[in-house]
Amino acid sequence: MIRVEHLKKEYTTKKGTVIGVNDVSLTIERGEIFGIVGYSGAGKSSLLRCLNLLEKPTSGNVQVDGTNLGNLKEKELREARQKIGMIFQHFYLVSSKTVFDNIAFALKAAGKTKKEMESKVTELLELVGLSDKRDVFPSQLSGGQKQRVGIARALANDPKVLLCDEATSALDPSTTKSILSLLKKINLDLGLTIVLITHEMEVVKDICDRIAVMENGRIVEIGRVYDVFSKPTQELTRSFINSVLDFDLPEHILKKSTGTIVKITFQGSVAEESVVSDMIQKFKVKGNILHGKIEYIQGTPLGIFVMELKGESTEIAMAAEYLRNRTQNLEVIQND
Repeated sequence: MIRVEHLKKEYTTKKGTVIGVNDVSLTIERGEIFGIVGYSGAGKSSLLRCLNLLEKPTSGNVQVDGTNLGNLKEKELREARQKIGMIFQHFYLVSSKTVFDNIAFALKAAGKTKKEMESKVTELLELVGLSDKRDVFPSQLSGGQKQRVGIARALANDPKVLLCDEATSALDPSTTKSILSLLKKINLDLGLTIVLITHEMEVVKDICDRIAVMENGRIVEIGRVYDVFSKPTQELTRSFINSVLDFDLPEHILKKSTGTIVKITFQGSVAEESVVSDMIQKFKVKGNILHGKIEYIQGTPLGIFVMELKGESTEIAMAAEYLRNRTQNLEVIQND
């Protein structure tokens, strides 16, 4: 659906040239929810805005549904953008217009008749759960309701792609959950391809199929969300995952320990097996769980436990090897 090839975006400033996106290539499949994660300044917003040429790339290509956007004339580009919806962190609703008129604005720009606008806006209001807010103004809406209007407006011209620029960053956790559920429903019901940028790993964990992690304008890690969570290869990615799973032990726990501390990751069905209790029965070691959590990512369990193993060094070594073989993922944090 979206193919990006060697994309580069440079900005000219008083201090010189700044590189926003640096030689990025990726493919986003039709119908998937693709997350782009990075801290402020990583280049994720610049990349997103290049996907519909709101930012014109310095070099490289962007293809959407087989069309190279860089080859289009201005009129053709405007028409192509109608099939690429976009929602923003700060909503950008027109305060002097009602909810109905805010959504109808995109339809009017596309030359739809009053009858067509009436039918489409009514349909969209029902889809986003705001049928009773048709005639109210943005100032009368909560943040979550404003974002729902933004989503409805972005869907007005039946886009094939929906770009989400920090769409939940201004919302509280409960409202964020409801907006993510709505985006997932839209993805499933309409078959819409969604590209979502965020600095919140919790958002990615909840709804994305795949993820790209950005730093200094480059993609440093990319893969299925479950794979990235269970086996991150970059320190930056680990820091993002820790913000969700939080497995840093307090220093006083590490100093007080007289055993071997291991971190075990249980993937898929293994997370639901009695691996730890089997190990304790099999070897002459004592196991003390210091930290543990099971998350469900795309419905698949991912368990992470930090344990202290005590006993004879040979027994601990065999127990650790047993855990490593059963889980395929064991890290020794601290030796006795």
